[in-house]
Amino acid sequence: MRLLGKYLCAIAISACTVSAGHTAPLLEPTLHLTPQAGSGRVALTLDACGGQTDTRILSALVDNRIPATIFVTGIWLKRNEAAIEIMRAHPDLFELENHGGRHIPAVDTPRKIYGIRSAGSPDAVLAEVESGAAALARTGEPAPKWFRGATAEYSPSAIAMIRKLGFKIAGFSINGDGGSLLGAKETARRIAAAKDGDVIIAHINQPTHAAGEGVVQGLLSLKQKGLTFVRLDEADGVGNDGTTD
Repeated sequence: MRLLGKYLCAIAISACTVSAGHTAPLLEPTLHLTPQAGSGRVALTLDACGGQTDTRILSALVDNRIPATIFVTGIWLKRNEAAIEIMRAHPDLFELENHGGRHIPAVDTPRKIYGIRSAGSPDAVLAEVESGAAALARTGEPAPKWFRGATAEYSPSAIAMIRKLGFKIAGFSINGDGGSLLGAKETARRIAAAKDGDVIIAHINQPTHAAGEGVVQGLLSLKQKGLTFVRLDEADGVGNDGTTD
């Protein structure tokens, strides 16, 4: 009976450990540009998770010569050849980086984040990151140096794994469009409030959402104020939680 009691106790401890792992806090890293003398700089990063392309945003970037870092998934790359060709025609404006193969959160324990099921294991996190890089390689794009996971939330152990693969992890300092769910007015207000060193996140894959209109309005406001837009490959970015060091 004593051995049985120890065995049951061990099972209980193991179950508590697993449960604690499942409920451990996730990290949503920040990212800021290293300050430089001169006019203010901001970095625009746009997620292309799946679906189609918001041509309102893409056209505005081209017409107004606004550089952007686009985080693309393997899913989006398969469905948006026309948009990719436009980006390729303007290599001075667009930098394509890794948003994962299947838009799965880089969290190595099973859970849901904003209704999206996480990778759930270390192997699945690695597969998501590596398949995203492979999808970009198949298009002939340069090897990505940055990674941003679906939902932009991570388990600390996943961050360590991704860094060992050689990727910097792209956080942000301004959530411009609330996952493309905000209205045009609020999106424009958030983006227009950007200051020197800010890294903006918004989405370019929701052409039917009002947020896209707000993204354009906010960017044009920043341009009118005289801020300079830079891509992540053109500036040093400093992130917390071990995401860039």
